[in-house]
Amino acid sequence: MRNHTTVTEFILLGIPETEGLETVLFFLFLSLYLGTLLGNVLILTAIISSSRLHTPMYFFLGNLSMFDLGFSSTTVPKMLLYLSGQSRGISFQGCVSQVFFYHFLGCTECFLYTVMAYDRFVAICYPLRYMVIMNRRVCSILATGTWTGGCVHAIILTSLTFQLPYCDSNQVSYYFCDIPAVLPLACGDIALAQRVGFTNVGLLSLVCFFLILVSYTRIGISVSKIRSAEGRQRAFSTCSAHLTAILCAYGPVIIIYLQPNPSALLGTIIQIVNNLVTPTLNPLIYSLRNKDVKSALWNIFHKRGFSVKNK
Repeated sequence: MRNHTTVTEFILLGIPETEGLETVLFFLFLSLYLGTLLGNVLILTAIISSSRLHTPMYFFLGNLSMFDLGFSSTTVPKMLLYLSGQSRGISFQGCVSQVFFYHFLGCTECFLYTVMAYDRFVAICYPLRYMVIMNRRVCSILATGTWTGGCVHAIILTSLTFQLPYCDSNQVSYYFCDIPAVLPLACGDIALAQRVGFTNVGLLSLVCFFLILVSYTRIGISVSKIRSAEGRQRAFSTCSAHLTAILCAYGPVIIIYLQPNPSALLGTIIQIVNNLVTPTLNPLIYSLRNKDVKSALWNIFHKRGFSVKNK
């Protein structure tokens, strides 16, 4: 019999193969994180303050901005702390929280992009009935279902991961607590947690991606039937921002899963793109390509500047 010490703290080993680059990475990631916070707060402010943006499409865009704020804040602040030279330790409860919120928000992202694709499908294929189909009650149910589904998913995975005993080794070979990095440290049988985690994450991602493809296939068929070039251009412009955001979200994941033997560094880069770069790009994608959002932001700054001058 061996004596085992129960783990009360984990040590994050950080980003692989980046020794000596901590200062450069700190300022790079800090800039991206501040851009994420600023961009998504501006989008939320524009949607809340402008009555023209009180429509189903912008309601779900506001949900996406809240998701981006939470998703990047789950892992980035701790990463910035140890890149600045502070402790790499994270408490057991802090590690549990990271795993929960990472998978809660990750699953919510899949559901949210699927709901946004359905919203665009209704807007393009049934324009005259759009406000009837996507009424406030339906939008509230879809949004609530999106966040609730993500929460249930995260509770299942987190409980399976941390019901196992953790003892002896506490070094997480990653820059944040994620299930594939934490499970090998468990002292018990991890087979069930691995199978459920892989099946759950993979199945949800595939189902959501399939539903998005179905929605945009139907949209493509409807757009091809529009005779006027102006009508096709208008329909395309309403979907282009959402398609760009989907590619930014799913593209890196598809790339890493197509690799037969992905390296640890490549996996980390993909995770950083998902956790930090995509939430930074989303506000730019939806604001630069959207006249209504740009107009709302302009009105906010114009009113603020006018009030400052009067004072």
